[in-house]
Amino acid sequence: MKSGLIIPSLVILLLAAGLFSSFTLREPSGRGAGPPNIIYIYADDLGYAELGCYGQQKIRTPNLDKLAREGIRFTQHYTSMPVCAPARCMLLTGKHSGHSYIRGNYEMGGFPDSLEGGQMPLYPGAFTIGRLLQQQGYRTACVGKWGMGMANTTGNPNEQGFDYFYGYLDQKQAHNYYPTHLWENGKPDKLDNPVIDVHRRLTPETATPEAFAYYRGNDYAIDKMTQKAQAFIRQHKSGPFFLYLPFTAPHVSLQAPEAAVKEYIGKFADNQTAERPYLGEQGYASTPYPRATYAAMITHMDAQVGQLMQLLKELKIDKNTLVMFSSDNGATFNGGVEAAYFNSVGKLRGLKMDVYEGGIREPMLARWPGVIKPNQTTDHVSVQYDLLATLAELVGYKRPFVTDGISFLPILLNQPSRQKQHPFLYWEYPEKGGQLAIRMGDWKAVKTNVRKVRSGPWELYNLNKDVSETTNLAAQHPDIIRQANAIVAREHVPTHINEWEIINPKIKPAN
Repeated sequence: MKSGLIIPSLVILLLAAGLFSSFTLREPSGRGAGPPNIIYIYADDLGYAELGCYGQQKIRTPNLDKLAREGIRFTQHYTSMPVCAPARCMLLTGKHSGHSYIRGNYEMGGFPDSLEGGQMPLYPGAFTIGRLLQQQGYRTACVGKWGMGMANTTGNPNEQGFDYFYGYLDQKQAHNYYPTHLWENGKPDKLDNPVIDVHRRLTPETATPEAFAYYRGNDYAIDKMTQKAQAFIRQHKSGPFFLYLPFTAPHVSLQAPEAAVKEYIGKFADNQTAERPYLGEQGYASTPYPRATYAAMITHMDAQVGQLMQLLKELKIDKNTLVMFSSDNGATFNGGVEAAYFNSVGKLRGLKMDVYEGGIREPMLARWPGVIKPNQTTDHVSVQYDLLATLAELVGYKRPFVTDGISFLPILLNQPSRQKQHPFLYWEYPEKGGQLAIRMGDWKAVKTNVRKVRSGPWELYNLNKDVSETTNLAAQHPDIIRQANAIVAREHVPTHINEWEIINPKIKPAN
């Protein structure tokens, strides 16, 4: 049994106590005619260097590379958390991990369809990006992976600011790209796929072509998502609309359409030998071509982005649509993925579930013809919990709200002199032993194993000189370590889930 929940009134009390800072809006400037449509595409476990425009050499991403050329590319953009559910919560609610309602992957239910239970539900009436834009007259949709509660809970996306939802409600179901169903506005949409246990392992003796075929179905989830996203855009082409598109690629399992995989078969031989099959040794589905399949998943997702961009042009709404692309955390370490082979995080240290740069620094692209200048690169330090403030400023939202973010709209509009800077970015991650990270200018403080050693030592890196976080300078800069301790003491608000409490471990949840 998991620990019980404190009622959501805790959030109201925290707001009343002034524990979150408020945000004062500026008048938007540099906009096109009429409110812009907004599309935010969110990849799943895509590493910082897995796009061509970020240095990838082995995986083709022509459409996202084109998006980068036609817009702006961020080089110091961060996720709010190095795993799925909390990153999504913080993205949509604008809170960092010391304040967020969801801070970990709190699982409910099980893997079989009969046990589908989702993750920790978002509390009722949360102020999300979807809700903000609804109040501004936008039609809103989430198509993809939700991860913040099932339809029969307070986390139902249709009750959290989204007029339309299609996709996976439960992240565990998203381990399978050929599910028996996806969800559409609270009801299951049956797909033409058999029941597949993607966590069934093979052995060398059982790894036959028929055994590998077990992990394939007919309806590929990414394709279904793209179809529904296109239908939403067509339906609301007169605008304004907001489409939040959290694709599940390239999160394992390694599954992709056969035609997409064939494009890469034979491309990734190692020392003149063919790829070695993956038999599920690190969990998730087996595949005879793990490298080819992983590359195919990213390239296939890229193709879906290309289809959406083409549709915007066909509908003649391309120039009044802001399109953004990022990822929820760094490349994964399991399921047959070989991050080192693909140089998935470049020179960065760490992967998914790490607060080192490889787990939290993400690709970020933005394109808006006639507003965002093409071929731009920015080193502005930003984070995904900035998105709420950014879109609020963009659409001229006038009502007061609460966020830890700072709008990066001036960067998009090429007005750097107007851009505010974060005094710090904050990560408080309760999983993988408990981890903390704080970025202050070029300095990055990291603490691991916090759950066991609350007062353990900090590591300190100068990212300007040491982006790979190899040289610990904590002993030379005790003043910066004191600043890090002060930030943790100030920014941490006790959580309603005892398993997430790593700062004040003696605090117990209410009955």
